[in-house]
Amino acid sequence: MTNKSKPLALVTGVGPGTGAAVARRFAQGGYRVAMLARDAERLAALEKEIPDSIAVPCDVADAAALERAIAAVGDPKVVVHNAVGGAFGTYMQIEPDVLQRNFEINTMALLHLARLTTPAMIAAGEGALIVTGNTSAQRGRAAFAGFAPTKAAQRILAESLARDLGPKGVHVAYLVIDAVIDVPWQRQRLPDAADDFFISPASIAAEVHHLAHQPRDAWSFLAEVRPFHEQW
Repeated sequence: MTNKSKPLALVTGVGPGTGAAVARRFAQGGYRVAMLARDAERLAALEKEIPDSIAVPCDVADAAALERAIAAVGDPKVVVHNAVGGAFGTYMQIEPDVLQRNFEINTMALLHLARLTTPAMIAAGEGALIVTGNTSAQRGRAAFAGFAPTKAAQRILAESLARDLGPKGVHVAYLVIDAVIDVPWQRQRLPDAADDFFISPASIAAEVHHLAHQPRDAWSFLAEVRPFHEQW
């Protein structure tokens, strides 16, 4: 049983990297944490590890499933949209349905999350919606044709939400992660990279938590994080 006197944070895309780190950080900060992802087994393991966490198996690209998930956990004070659909390939290499699927995860799921959760935040006069992004939201490289368009759309949607919701007391922020995240598959892909080449999921989570708790007279919309030696 979770402690329902605590505020609720809802995190999508709770995998072994950023999502799990965000869930841990908000739990440490005094929240109950609803963790959404497709991998039920991994969520069950995290639920045992993280105090006051709730495993909610859900495909965020399924609007009906997302609505059921949020109805089951209640109204969150903070939502973190971290779920991501990605692909590598030029416009001739990817299949069109890959771009469509990534758009459903990255952009449409954000729209559904906002529609399902922010009305209660508006009524409460407070709340935060934080979106984790990356440099594909700002530029379209040749091999990212199946991914970058969806992240750029996600960033613009988040900005529209921020301009609408900010005056109503709800903080929307977009965090650009300009780095390679330190997860096992990236270590395998880059075996010769130094430790400080990567950004740790815990460091990303700390910035997400910070954005969600900025004072009202100093809200950020677009924030960026990168290792100190990253070229940009």
